[in-house]
Amino acid sequence: MKSVCLGLALGLFSFSAALCASPPPNVVIIFADDLGYGDLSCYGSPTIHTPNLDRMAAEGLRFTDFYAAAEVCTPSRAALLTGRYPIRSGMCGSRRVLFPNSEGGLPKEEVTIADALRQKGYATEQIGKWHLGIHEGSRPLDQGFEHQFGLPYSNDMDGRPGLPKGSTGSPTPPEDGWNVALSSDGKIIEQPAVQTTLTKRYTEEAVKFITEKKDKPFFLYFAHTFPHVPLFASPDFKGKSRGGIFGDAVEELDWSVGQIMATLRATGLAENTLVFFTSDNGPWLIMGNQGGSAGLLKDGKGSTWEGGMRVPGIAWQPGRIKPGVTHELANAMDLFTTALTLAGAKTPDVPVDGVDLSPLLYESKALPQRPFFYYRGDQLFACRIGEWKAHFRTQIGYGQAKADAHVPPLLFHLGLDPSEKRDVAKDQPEVIAQIEAAVKEHQANLVPGKPQLQ
Repeated sequence: MKSVCLGLALGLFSFSAALCASPPPNVVIIFADDLGYGDLSCYGSPTIHTPNLDRMAAEGLRFTDFYAAAEVCTPSRAALLTGRYPIRSGMCGSRRVLFPNSEGGLPKEEVTIADALRQKGYATEQIGKWHLGIHEGSRPLDQGFEHQFGLPYSNDMDGRPGLPKGSTGSPTPPEDGWNVALSSDGKIIEQPAVQTTLTKRYTEEAVKFITEKKDKPFFLYFAHTFPHVPLFASPDFKGKSRGGIFGDAVEELDWSVGQIMATLRATGLAENTLVFFTSDNGPWLIMGNQGGSAGLLKDGKGSTWEGGMRVPGIAWQPGRIKPGVTHELANAMDLFTTALTLAGAKTPDVPVDGVDLSPLLYESKALPQRPFFYYRGDQLFACRIGEWKAHFRTQIGYGQAKADAHVPPLLFHLGLDPSEKRDVAKDQPEVIAQIEAAVKEHQANLVPGKPQLQ
């Protein structure tokens, strides 16, 4: 009997030791650009075929209520990598995004996912669009990434002289229309970048990184250039989608996701790698057929209506994340806190707005209720708590010079009215009071960072 007990004890010890010895999980974040809530098959698109993302959603956890932390790309990217509302880092303002002539950028003192995970021995790489600064201190290699491959900002910047008006949103943009540079580890390797092969080359670089780093933990931040305009696709995808060039670009992006998943399976890393797919903001609707769709949600990129900030969100880690659909309210800032928790990294000694999604991802536990604040630039426009969303100010993404102020705020129940059509403020004074109290508390403790978008 003693030998049996001893054997059991040794077995349990060996099992526990094996658990403790298991390597920390890898983290891959795939970030689309201007992809709307309605642009994937698994989110209801009837015209764009996305079998790899559909499989990712079927095998993983698909979020119905996942949000970008800002309505346009620079602040959204800053929030994802720092876990903080962009107003805290100064990465928002009246100019909305960084431009090639901007002097600011993500402050060096901000702690990014890459900073924190690199301190824990992770290999780190940034692939694709950066758009967080081109000056010393704010570039990828200054912000925790060991390697970088991609563009410094949006692919519609650095337009060549004489570029015909309307080229950016054209279904057939000129391939030589933009002088944006492709760089590797901070050194320009091609200018102008050949945009028709960007997705393919990004993907080759990602596969190479995963394969080379398979024996140590890694963090890959893969920020696609598309479907931001101007839209391009490689010959294998151009003209193949029912959705025109926008659909072509999204379907090539879907192929890219499939290559990442296949590489993780082939290297035996899939079960120890958290992959999260999402978008930086909603669709750029003013681009017409080249702008994508927010599905049943109102408006798109640039606005704090749901279509501007609610985006696809899919978490995948076979064998660890139970397949399903969640209606829990989550946002891109949560990926910061989740990644640090999984890596055993220390949370920086600054206000962090993201929460750890691990209990939801791995144990199907509900997240604690918390307010989510919708900012346009450095102005708080709306707040959501539970199913309720109050708009204090509203403004369409583009084309409206001044915001409309609302006293009392507009109020929508997003469970009953996800398209935000029926204002019920007059019937819910207690809900409005609760949301106003949350906003007041948030603003009382907020210390804005030095403005960077000048």
